[in-house]
Amino acid sequence: MHESSVIGLEISVVVPTFNRRRQLARLMDGLLRQSCPANSFEVIVVNDGSEDDTVQYLDLLKTPFPLRVISQPNRGVATARNQGVADARANWILFLDDDVSPIPELIQRHLEILRQDEQRVVLGPMLTPLDIQLEPWVLWEQRMLEKQYNSMLRGKWEPTARQFYTGNTSLARRYVLAAGGFDPAFRRAEDVELAYRLQALGVQFYFAPQAQVYHYAERSYQSWLKIAYHYGKNDVIMTRTKGQAWLLPTVMKEYKLRNAGVRTLTRLCLGRPVISRMAMGILKKAAWLGSWLGIETVPRYAYSGIFNLNYYQGMADELGGESQFWQLLATAQENPLE
Repeated sequence: MHESSVIGLEISVVVPTFNRRRQLARLMDGLLRQSCPANSFEVIVVNDGSEDDTVQYLDLLKTPFPLRVISQPNRGVATARNQGVADARANWILFLDDDVSPIPELIQRHLEILRQDEQRVVLGPMLTPLDIQLEPWVLWEQRMLEKQYNSMLRGKWEPTARQFYTGNTSLARRYVLAAGGFDPAFRRAEDVELAYRLQALGVQFYFAPQAQVYHYAERSYQSWLKIAYHYGKNDVIMTRTKGQAWLLPTVMKEYKLRNAGVRTLTRLCLGRPVISRMAMGILKKAAWLGSWLGIETVPRYAYSGIFNLNYYQGMADELGGESQFWQLLATAQENPLE
């Protein structure tokens, strides 16, 4: 087991960052208020080629806990996290994104759970902040996260690798190393891809509702669309090249459980870019109008349709076209979900 080189050091907090000095300052303020002893954790900020004043801010920051800043050319979040893990001096790793704000007890709560079972991968929730107004598509994304959290809390289903979001998760450093770390080829879903490899090592994914951060997500509408699209492409890539043969059949079986609106939209628009753009434009306007009128269900269904359509289009493009998508769906229909 990796030996800590600092007395009392239990956990290394790894934070990748790129041109987010303002958000990073909010995170660091939260880490300065942690309830656990300052010598029990270190913070490793990996500056992934930032061009703002991130470096100057960190140079001037005084902390009671060990703070180390690693600067590298812009190579992506996977490479940044790998660098942080390589330089970590503690046996546990806590991954945090630079746009979250932790509660004062966050690190202590992660540690309490990790100490109970070394094989645990602790998944903490990223809650919706109440002191800012998120973009409506980001708010929809947060509502989808909260839906997952509620399902796990109610015991509707157990936490799995598919809930491994590195905005707020912790595990033994040795498992990250044994799994081979994050794959830099993935610019999206790199955390879930690692989680599938961690799963093969026999770890236990554990949802910890008490280990909370608030997620101050900021992304443009176009960026949000690209996220959905690349998630779809990456699920195909992970199935084909990463040995996750179960993934695409599962996704296609879940497609049948989507609401009728999503399935109809996909049937009408997949592989038809002109129709797809028109449909998404109408849905975006409907979402705006619903938000303005205070009708919460309208933006919820509208953004769900837009996100899912982009996700399935990403799948179809990576598969080679919409005909391959429908063929895969037909195969899944022959083997329904249990």
